[in-house]
Amino acid sequence: MKHLITALVAVICVVLGGVVGHMMRGGGESASAASKTEVEASVHEERSSDGHAPKEKDSHGGDKKAKKDGHGGGASSGESAYFRFSREFVVPIIQNEKVVSLVILNINIESDAATSDKLFSQEPVLRDIVMTTLIEISGDGRTFQSMTSIENYETVRSLILGALQKKFPDMGIKNILILDIARQDL
Repeated sequence: MKHLITALVAVICVVLGGVVGHMMRGGGESASAASKTEVEASVHEERSSDGHAPKEKDSHGGDKKAKKDGHGGGASSGESAYFRFSREFVVPIIQNEKVVSLVILNINIESDAATSDKLFSQEPVLRDIVMTTLIEISGDGRTFQSMTSIENYETVRSLILGALQKKFPDMGIKNILILDIARQDL
């Protein structure tokens, strides 16, 4: 019973930490809205000065259409975009019907830039597939025991990638990036 309560308290703390982090990160949206308004105002000024719509600029100030070398061009199928999940994945490691540790993973998805917008609308399904795969991996009893093993790391990456590509073959999912991984023994 003591281990169950400890595991429950740990899971609650992780969830609360994620909620608080999400709430604190949400404060940056008003700043981005203000900068978006400034950009719209400058576009309006630029349009009104010569009567034409402004030319699209790349990050270096040049015309987007003028460059064909991949710097500043539009989203082509060869370019990558990165989808970041709104919160980390918490995977319980169970042995002898007891939670013995928790593994926390921060995972991003690399996909084609042309299909990256579709990933945002599919986040709940993506999370479900990733979490199902992680639970399946945790059941083998070996993979998360040695997190410093490159083979285990690549196993996690390839199994998640395979599951996502099987479910979404047309999304252009290229790779799984594991940005952070931590394990808390209970």
